[in-house]
Amino acid sequence: MDNVIELKNINKIYGRRVKTQVLHDVNLSIEEGSFNSIIGASGSGKTTLLNIIGTLDKPTNGQVYINEKRTDKMGRWTLASLRNKNIGFVFQFHYLLPEFNVMENVLMPNTIKRLFSGRKAKNRAEELLDLVGLASLKKRSIYDLSGGQQQRVAIARALMNSPKIILADEPTGNLDSHSSQEVYELFRDINEKFKTTFIIITHDDRIAKKCDRIIQIEDGKVSG
Repeated sequence: MDNVIELKNINKIYGRRVKTQVLHDVNLSIEEGSFNSIIGASGSGKTTLLNIIGTLDKPTNGQVYINEKRTDKMGRWTLASLRNKNIGFVFQFHYLLPEFNVMENVLMPNTIKRLFSGRKAKNRAEELLDLVGLASLKKRSIYDLSGGQQQRVAIARALMNSPKIILADEPTGNLDSHSSQEVYELFRDINEKFKTTFIIITHDDRIAKKCDRIIQIEDGKVSG
């Protein structure tokens, strides 16, 4: 398979006067359609690595490629467009907008892209809500949903623009074991159905061990 993500000699240093190096010469390739987990202790650099992959942050030096396009030299608006089209994000805290209902939250990436949502987009959102098992709740307020249901809405939202890549940072961190398993199974279904590439930061060994590949990060250095 082709690589959808490539990191070459990535270093990340924070601070000007007092410098802290978080990532050290990271080289990492992610195959298209693969299902990966990133594990490591708190402060090891996991989230920094994911943010650089997702173009939310830039390396101090090194090269980042997504779909063979170098992103670390791209400008702000080009990166925003690339993220909107190619990358879906799922976080530990779902970051849903409480002033909008379930359907409107799922439509948000399309709304950002096109300013309004037509029938085609709404049909896509309904299909995704059906996929995550929430079709009957599309008009509900976010406040009326359980934690597991809110995370499923966030997953549907991440899929709205049919991204090739899903980046998930502790997506089950606030969920009970049953809901965590449901989220994992949903991720797997999406991976198999759409060939979406997944990279999941997790502290849950049960989820990490079920992934095709475990990427270990320790003191800013990557193995696996």
